[in-house]
Order: sequence, then structure tokens, then C-alpha cells
Amino acid sequence: MHDIWLFLEEPDHFSASCPVVDQTAKHTVMACKGLSKVKDTRLLIRDGNPAVYGIKTNKKNLDLKNQLIKITFGKRDPTKDNKTILIVGETGTGKSTLINAMVNYVLGVKRKDKVWFEIVKTENTQTESQTTAVTVYEVFGYEGLRVPYSLTLIDTPGYGDTRGIQEDKLIAEKLYELFRSENGIHNIDAVCLVVKASMNRLSERQQYIFDAVVSIFGKDMDKSIVALITHSDGMPPKNALQAIIKAKIPCAKNRKGQPVHFVFNNRQSECIEEECESRQRNAWKQGFKALKMFFSTLNQMEKKSVMMTEGVLRQRKHLESLVSNLQDRIKEIELKQKEIKGTQIALEKHTKDMEENKDFSYKVEEVYKEKVPIEASSIWPLNKGATICTICEENCHYPDCWWVSNLSWCSAMKNEQCTVCTKKCHYTKHIKVKEIYVSKSRQVSRTFNNLKQKYEINKQAAGEKMNVLSELQKQLEDLTSMKTSHVEESFQCVIELELIALKVTSLNTARILDFLIEKMNEIGDTEKVNKLEQIKKAEKRKDSKIKGSSSTK
Repeated sequence: MHDIWLFLEEPDHFSASCPVVDQTAKHTVMACKGLSKVKDTRLLIRDGNPAVYGIKTNKKNLDLKNQLIKITFGKRDPTKDNKTILIVGETGTGKSTLINAMVNYVLGVKRKDKVWFEIVKTENTQTESQTTAVTVYEVFGYEGLRVPYSLTLIDTPGYGDTRGIQEDKLIAEKLYELFRSENGIHNIDAVCLVVKASMNRLSERQQYIFDAVVSIFGKDMDKSIVALITHSDGMPPKNALQAIIKAKIPCAKNRKGQPVHFVFNNRQSECIEEECESRQRNAWKQGFKALKMFFSTLNQMEKKSVMMTEGVLRQRKHLESLVSNLQDRIKEIELKQKEIKGTQIALEKHTKDMEENKDFSYKVEEVYKEKVPIEASSIWPLNKGATICTICEENCHYPDCWWVSNLSWCSAMKNEQCTVCTKKCHYTKHIKVKEIYVSKSRQVSRTFNNLKQKYEINKQAAGEKMNVLSELQKQLEDLTSMKTSHVEESFQCVIELELIALKVTSLNTARILDFLIEKMNEIGDTEKVNKLEQIKKAEKRKDSKIKGSSSTK
């Protein structure tokens, strides 16, 4: 761990019982008794009313790729309670500002102190401030000033930014690693969905973002999700609440049946001229009231293990790996079926030669596998590798778990065995490479004698013919059975998701449902097709209601 400067940003209340003088900036920081413990708070970010300061903290990388970061302010007392909050939302909704406000509240900042502390830097442009890391902020040692517990805040990269759907998928990957890591997060007290008060209609993009957020949680988290509504003008956020309700976001409800929500104006840290003092006072009052209500509610919320949520993330990863591998294998199976059918046609043309036990040659499309380099323009910027099985010659996880050094931890593995490749091989038979297997076909010449040797057929005359044809037919039947088995395994994975996830379809799973419905139809299993259609139609009904209500506004 090493020291860094953290930038805190919104205020709420501080007591002026103990001044701390910053000689470098020639600015007197009036702070509460608790804040006086911040002896090295000497980095003035911006002078004014309020003056913005940085505080000295410790930083630790929780993974090898610097995509999971823990930043700690103070020293934890294990005898005191800690509350953990996960903050998610669309890019540009003000998540960083809210985190700063929460930290200032816990530190005890008051408006008359005329100071503000940034733990998340907010003065950059939106593009510059976008982060790809999940950051865990810990604030210890200030229990009792405003709240009886210490605070852990998990800041996620914004959903729906210009980097696209793959970046959103990467957020789930990072949270999955955070929840399963020994030094990570294992319990959550609240999930805060940050939305703007000005959201008066639900766009397809916002619906996608809501779905992406909700899809990572287990069903036990529904009462732990609350809304933090930002950029408010002080009026009741009717439009934002209505949008959340129409989106059918599972969340905690108040006595009116509305989503539990807290309203913020995001203006407490703004530098205010003297003539606007009354406006700043109102901004502080609104922010203080909202934070007081939020932390009071947080104190009553039930702490939840992330075990089920971690299970949802693991199951989604498993499903995606399984279907990705399944698609490769189905392509290979279909190419082999084409090869066998081509062989059958060629043999029929040489019926007389076979009956007379004569050798002959014919041409056919032969299936083979080739390792090809993963393109530099891979959709996953942090990982251009794959976990492959050297025995089955299959892609078991692509893109692979970029943070995993021991492949037994790969999401494709369970009890040290692969859950994806055909032979379910031991993890030690797998490697991480910059290549993937691709099934291809090429035209080759074969002879009847080669074919007999391949199937170890030594009988004479018509017996050879019948045995070769029956062997080819058996190969077709085995391939069809294998294809059915792969589709069934993926189907069961979807059903497992339905049991534990708040939302089944999101990101890639909608595409996976279409793929499985197509393959189940080919198999002819109408019961399972109907089940998959029910899941898909339930989502479509919800979407049509949302779009219909939006278009009438």
C-alpha cells in the first residue's frame, strides 16, 4: 500500500470546534474535533467558498490489472459496525458528486466551515473523468460524529458511456472478482441506483442501463436497492420515480408504494458569490436533509451476503462461455455432418465398385481445426486472450478471466474441472493463449480403402458397403445426440438463472435466448421452446408497455 491524495467533493455539515490552519494555502480550515485528525490536509484544490481540499489516503490494488482499487482513509476499528454501499448508474448522473457528499457528511462538515473535501476528483471533463476501474472507498475513525458506523463505498464505472456494451459487461466482470476475492467485498447493505431528476421518459438506452444494473444481482437484493435522484430543483421527482416504476426495477418501497428514494441537488460544493449566499444555504439544507434521511434508512437496512449475487454473475459467465463454446461445437458438428453426407453421396455413386471390393477415390469437404490469432481489435480492451483446452481443442472461455493467474479460478472451472469443454478436462489441461480454435473445411481426396481403415472394416463385398454406410449413419446420429446434449446444458443454465437472478435477460442473454430457441426448435423439444419463449415474451411485454407509455408523452 502507498500514500495517494484523494479528492473529496460535496459537503453537508461540520462543527467549528477545532480549527486546522493550512499555512501553505494561507487558508484557515474550520473543522470539527473529529476532522482535526486529518493533520496532513494541506493540498488546496480550489480556493473560495467553500474551499476544496484533498486528504491523504492509502491505495491498494486488489488485482493485477489495476481494475479493482481500494482507497482507505483512516484506520478501521473491528469492534465498530461498517456499512457497505454499492453505487451504480448511467454516466453523467453525478455518482462522484454523491460519493463526495457522503464522505463529507460522515466527516461532519458544516456549511459554516466553508470547506469541502474531494475523495473523487470531479473537476475534469466527463470524458476525462471516466474510469474503467471499480474503486472501493473506505472511511474509518469518524463513527459517532454523524453516523454510528464506518463507511465503505463501491464506485462503479458509469454504464452506457461511449465505450459501449462491452465496457458495461466488464463492470460485471470486475464486481464478480471483487465479490469472490479474499480481500474483496462479501456483504452489502444497500445498492444505490443513481438517476437524474430530469429523466421524464425512459429511453431504450436508459432501459438497457437499468436492465444491465439489475441483472447482476440475486433475488435477495430486491429490498436493498434504493434510488438516489440527482440534479434536483427541489420539487418532488415525479418523472424520475415514474420512469423507475415503469422500468419495473426491483427495489425497496415506501409506505406510498413508491421506490425508496433520496433527492440531491449536487450543488453544495459549488463556489458561491456573496450575493448568492441564500441559494447556497438552501442547497446545503437540501443535501444535509437527504443525507440524514439516507443514513438513517441505511442503519435499518438488512446486511446481505453477496453470495447469491456472486452466483448470478458466475452463472451468467458460465452461460456465456457455454453458449460460445456450444456455437463453436455446433458449427463443427454441422461441418462434420456435411462431410459425412458428402461421403455418403460419393459412396452411392460407386456402389458397383464397393460391391466388387474395388478401391476408388472421391472428393469431400474435410473438417479440421486451426488456431488463429485473436485480432488486435478485440472487443475486450483489457483482455485479448482465451482459455483453451489442449485435449478437446476447444475454446472454453473467450475472452478469458483477465485477472486469473491460476486457471482453477477461471469461471469455466468448477471443482478443478472444466464445465465447458467436451471431456470436462482438469484445469491443468487448459492454457491461456492469444489464439482461439476455429473449425474450417477444405476439399480433399480420399479412397475407399482409407475409409475402411478409418472405421476398421475388413469384411468383403456387400458387407463392406453396408458396414461403411451404417458406420457413417451412426456417426451422424452421435453428432446429433451430442448437439442435443449441448443445447440441453445451456437450457438448464438459463433455468438456474431464472431461479436466482432478479432479471434473466440482459446484455448477451437476450441473444442467447434467441439462439437456444432456434436450436430447441431444430431438436423438436416444444416444451422447452415454450419455456424459453415465455421468458422472452415476459421481457417483450414489459418493453412494449414502457415504449408505449413513453411515446404518448
